[in-house]
Amino acid sequence: MTAITLTTLQGRAIAPYLEALARLRIEVFRDYPYLYDGDLAYEAEYLDRYARNPRSLFVLAFDGDTLVGAATGQPLVDEVDEFRAPFAAAGYRPASVFYYGESVLLPKYRGQGIGKAFMETRETHAAAEGFGVAAFCAVERPDDHPRRPADYRPLHGFWNARGYRRTPSLSTTFAWKDLDEAEETAKPMVFWLKALDA
Repeated sequence: MTAITLTTLQGRAIAPYLEALARLRIEVFRDYPYLYDGDLAYEAEYLDRYARNPRSLFVLAFDGDTLVGAATGQPLVDEVDEFRAPFAAAGYRPASVFYYGESVLLPKYRGQGIGKAFMETRETHAAAEGFGVAAFCAVERPDDHPRRPADYRPLHGFWNARGYRRTPSLSTTFAWKDLDEAEETAKPMVFWLKALDA
């Protein structure tokens, strides 16, 4: 198999890869637990927020010239209110938090250490920039969800092993359209946090 290469970019440097990244997000997030019925128009708008921010971070994984995975992040203060407000309400200082937007990887490339590299690269960047906390949020689906695959394994073990802790006191909702929905509905999400060594 071709060796996987990782590339880090910030802000507008992501421009040549935006369409490939949008398609990758749509493909990966169609699977459970996100069940995201995505479209390129929404993706363009979503990713443009990161591309316009010179403080954003993109970690891209390539198999040859093909984008097979990506992880993003940016300061929490630059995020939308759904992600920023719960921290302020809980007494955190949003300026101290680096927020991970997503981590997406095609199934055939999982289990090879790429996800770990995504985490380490973002942590190193955030600590070097003086952030004290790294955070992300994950959707929470009921155990009896009708689309839950029988062999589904949540990533909680992976996140815990990397030092992230589920923090139920920090939660939010975010709206998107599931594959079987006619319109967007708000989904419950819980934040995971890790203290960084600056």
